[in-house]
Amino acid sequence: MRVIAGDVTTVEADAVVVNLFEGVEKPGGATAAVDGVLGGAIGDLIARGELRGKPGELAIVHTLGKLPATMVAVAGLGKAGDLSVERIRGASGEFCRQLRKLNCRRVVTVLHGAGAGGLTPELSAEAISMGAFVGLYSFDRYKKPEYSDLDELLIVTQDERAVAGLERAVRKGRIMAEATNLARDMVNEPASNMTPTRMAEMASELAATQRLELKVLEADDMRAMGMDALLGVARGSVEPPKLMVLSYRGNAASESAVGVLGKGITFDSGGISIKPAEGMGEMKDDMAGGAAVLAALSAIAQFGPRINVTGIVPATENLPSGSAFKPGDVLKSMNGKTIEVITTDAEGRLILADALSYARKLGLSPLIDLATLTGACRVALGTLYSGLFGNDGALQEKLLAAAERSGDRLWRMPMPEEYREQIKSDIADVKNIGNRYAGAITAALFLEEFVDGSPSAHIDIAGTALSAKEKGYAVKGASGVGVRTIIEYVLAEAENGGAA
Repeated sequence: MRVIAGDVTTVEADAVVVNLFEGVEKPGGATAAVDGVLGGAIGDLIARGELRGKPGELAIVHTLGKLPATMVAVAGLGKAGDLSVERIRGASGEFCRQLRKLNCRRVVTVLHGAGAGGLTPELSAEAISMGAFVGLYSFDRYKKPEYSDLDELLIVTQDERAVAGLERAVRKGRIMAEATNLARDMVNEPASNMTPTRMAEMASELAATQRLELKVLEADDMRAMGMDALLGVARGSVEPPKLMVLSYRGNAASESAVGVLGKGITFDSGGISIKPAEGMGEMKDDMAGGAAVLAALSAIAQFGPRINVTGIVPATENLPSGSAFKPGDVLKSMNGKTIEVITTDAEGRLILADALSYARKLGLSPLIDLATLTGACRVALGTLYSGLFGNDGALQEKLLAAAERSGDRLWRMPMPEEYREQIKSDIADVKNIGNRYAGAITAALFLEEFVDGSPSAHIDIAGTALSAKEKGYAVKGASGVGVRTIIEYVLAEAENGGAA
């Protein structure tokens, strides 16, 4: 993807993309320039009501040799007053996918939303870049690709002096998108291939290519450190557990570091408390939090902010077998607290308990974890919003702002102390699940038992880790949720001199 200076009406391509706001009766700007060369064809479509500028709308006009481009695509941007960076991302993903289906290999686009839309050219370029790369994603490792690749997307600006700044914005969008797509690849991979060992191998590859520090704890290391909660979950599988510690050091003068943790259950059968067969194949996504952390660290290293960040990913399978842990067992976590197991299908919080304890041993603060933790959060918030829990209001506000910039949707959830009663155990310090009510909240309260007073936030992505349909820049399958939020949070903290 490149930025060039020139006139959009003179660039040779398979398609030129311009735009239209809803309610506009006469095209303006670049759309008007293209319409003039086409003899008013776009204006005629508007007059006949065939082109209304609604979000997601894309009208194709064949140029019949009047332009160097074969066709013009007019993307609807909705009402001008509702325009946002997120809408530009969605429009970019939509028009790129639709033009790929029309066998377009070289596409030229204007800066959507800049000028009359009120966005800066840089924000528009970044949004187009990210939306295109994320929207064109497909997981086709195991099947023949349905469409040919869209080989080149060019952004055209008339201001030659703006090219360098726009190129930087495009680069940011591309890095964000590539990290998102890396997480998607990991989650979409069958669990037979994306094992804890394979996750550790990918962490090693990222460490080598992005010059990150990596430490992988094996089962013997975990045993020596008292990580019996993580090891308890791992007992039912022949796959050895791994705990990955991937570190970026952008501020050598500081010992402080942000801790970002991700749940890495590479397949969750529920264990002895086995899940219903229907939908169990989706449980390969139970490592989406861990995938997001590894992918985010790879992008952070490319941006090079002056801050230290350490990602921790505990990874194992949760399977039933003769050696599997059982309801009624008591496990001892790394920080010394004992946990009564009520159900083996509340295993993610067990492995995170040891990971959070380890993060505190390393002195990491604040702590942010991402986990496909509870069906209760999906029931509460559906598939559009991830639940945000935490013990520090300022940290939560920063994460909400980062999510807003990234396109992820977070909803702040309560953590009332009264609900902690639900996870009190008669025979241990805590039990791993409460009653049927407020399950997402009691899970967050359970995790808080292991942060040792550090400012912390828990993001429950159980409802958002997968996309059920294609819309905007979303495609069916793994969503890569959380990756961009973590990146945006870290970049903002570095800019503001916070955390490390």
